[in-house]
Amino acid sequence: MIITASLVKELRERIGAGMMECKKALEEAQGDIEAAIVAMRKSGQAKAAKKASRIAAEGVVAIKTSGDGKKAIMVEVNCETDFVARDHSFLEFVNAVATAGLAALSADIDSLLAAALDNGKTIAQTREDLVAKVGENINVRRLKLITTAGVVGSYVHSNNRIGVLVELSAASPEFGKDISMHIAASKPIVVLPEELPQDLLNKEKEICLAQVQTSGKPPEIIEKMIAGRMQKFISESTLVEQLFVKNPDITVADLLKQANAKALSFARFEVGEGIERVKSLL
Repeated sequence: MIITASLVKELRERIGAGMMECKKALEEAQGDIEAAIVAMRKSGQAKAAKKASRIAAEGVVAIKTSGDGKKAIMVEVNCETDFVARDHSFLEFVNAVATAGLAALSADIDSLLAAALDNGKTIAQTREDLVAKVGENINVRRLKLITTAGVVGSYVHSNNRIGVLVELSAASPEFGKDISMHIAASKPIVVLPEELPQDLLNKEKEICLAQVQTSGKPPEIIEKMIAGRMQKFISESTLVEQLFVKNPDITVADLLKQANAKALSFARFEVGEGIERVKSLL
């Protein structure tokens, strides 16, 4: 397989390693970027492999919430350049998409694209008109709809590139925003430790084992080292076990207990994350 310069560049941006190391890893992984990352983490070459994928597309995230706080939708709409991402017509379209999606309670892209806007056209038709106007491809990429008997907290970062919805059993709008801001900053994978996928835990344990095998330590010490690293990974990946960003002296679980609330689910969107592995929806 031919390893392209763009593939090497993507790997370098994601892990912070040198060009030749990235090229070699991709060659050994036959172009599989995820396999290359795992291999480089095992060998200690990756400087920041746990980071989310770097931005591979422009665009914005938008959120709309119902008046009672029990329904909310988050959408990501992509374009080709940052210039268009700041364009008034593009931002108006994104706002209209989110508003129509909440009104229709759209749970998937197909139903969202079929939703009607105030101009009498569907979102899909309006998107086509906007593409012709701005001269760039516009992609309504993904959405997350939450309806709950509790409340939905939300947060969109000031650059409109990161958005979070969190479903809580009960909370004030301010508390919901605090939890959402924490998720935006700390990037948990799941709410509770038992929700972590077993294949993810197995892969992480395999990486930990490869990292400590050459330490020269006795087997019993290696076992303790792996256990410690796995516990750290689980704590950093689980919302309730993370230290609260506004007060690192307590965990999110402590904060929820103080508020007599439970975190039920969440979604975090960052513009362009993983887009190199996602087929265009339009």
